Amino acid sequence: MIDIKKIREDFDNTVAQLARRGVEREKVAKARDLDAKRRALLAETETLKAKRNSASKEIGKIAKEGGDIAAAKEEMRKVGDRIAEIDRELATVDVNLRETLLMIPNLPAPEIPTGPDSSTNTVVRMVGEWKDPDYEIPDHMQIGEKLGIFDFPRGVKLTGTGFAILLGQGAKLQRALIQYMLDLHCQKHGYTEMLPPFMVNTASMTGTGQLPKFAEDLYHSNADDFWMIPTAEVPVTNYFRDDIFDGVNLPKITPETPVKMTAYTPCFRREAGSAGKMTRGMLRVHQFDKVEMVNFVHPSTSFQQLEVLVKEAEDVLTGLGLAFRVIMLSSGDMGFSAAKCYDLELWAPGEKQWLEVSSCSCFTDYQARRLNCRFKDADGKTKLIHTLNGSGVALPRLMVAILEQHLQADGSVLLPEAIRPYFGSDRLVPVK
Repeated sequence: MIDIKKIREDFDNTVAQLARRGVEREKVAKARDLDAKRRALLAETETLKAKRNSASKEIGKIAKEGGDIAAAKEEMRKVGDRIAEIDRELATVDVNLRETLLMIPNLPAPEIPTGPDSSTNTVVRMVGEWKDPDYEIPDHMQIGEKLGIFDFPRGVKLTGTGFAILLGQGAKLQRALIQYMLDLHCQKHGYTEMLPPFMVNTASMTGTGQLPKFAEDLYHSNADDFWMIPTAEVPVTNYFRDDIFDGVNLPKITPETPVKMTAYTPCFRREAGSAGKMTRGMLRVHQFDKVEMVNFVHPSTSFQQLEVLVKEAEDVLTGLGLAFRVIMLSSGDMGFSAAKCYDLELWAPGEKQWLEVSSCSCFTDYQARRLNCRFKDADGKTKLIHTLNGSGVALPRLMVAILEQHLQADGSVLLPEAIRPYFGSDRLVPVK
């Protein structure tokens, strides 16, 4: 959540910043008015409680002297009734204020482009150079059919549309890529690996910002109130919910020492309302594998650390010899909780389009306020941590790009040297 103090103390500027994300002034004004009502009720109840305490002493004194206390007691009964009424009003206002704040996105960083959607994103850099070979590159589905690595019809039979099956060389390649990425992040980038649960509770989904905004895009078990994770960001970030990085029970956070966690998980997304948006083959599936990177960082260096995180995601792709580009997302295309976000997009020559395989975001203290995740600073004060995360990277479209960028004239796919030790061969070969 954004800090209510920003709305209370700098309302017009906060409204202007959120307008870049399409947030209407009325929504921010509702939070401001609820906060004002809450503060007024608190002030009134404090005044009444002080009056009741003072009157109780006076009533005791009068009673001791044999005086008539009936009228005073009746007045205090009315005061007590009003205090109880205020407590009920406060409970309702607190719920409404929290629900309102949960539906307001993070403030966008000043430097990101302003715009309603992806049309206003900015290309930051191109990495690698793609040159079309002198033979035709079909799409990944045709390549995969000749290699015998996909079975989409049986995925539909087992579950439904958007659930793919990888076979033989395809399953082995997926496993090799996961191992390659985890080793890269742990051995080179200084991450600690985690294997978290693939289902989480409502508090966890709320902590990282998936709920309540995106409930329709998630798979939910009503019987247990568990949610299938849409990304490892959820369990990994919530690992430190209600915790304090104090240098004693948890690591100490300084500008130079973030805490970095990585995890492989399957991810589950209903993608409600996405029909027709690149749904062929592996381009948009409801279950997919991903390696995620999560950083807990000092507020003074969170945006600098975002640049480091992007480079770590880039390392995955450069190590695989792939051509890609880095995009800075505009205010209207960013994730709900992000203040600044970069996407990494691979070129898929068979699809003839760019495919997003990683989003790297800085959330400032937005998630931490929901999570109650804090750290003890050098001045001894306890403050909200800043969180970052990035895909390192998502597997389906990565596999698409590997198939299409590394396709050979004979129909085989030459594998990058970085994953050959994990795969046990230098290429995928067509089945006979």
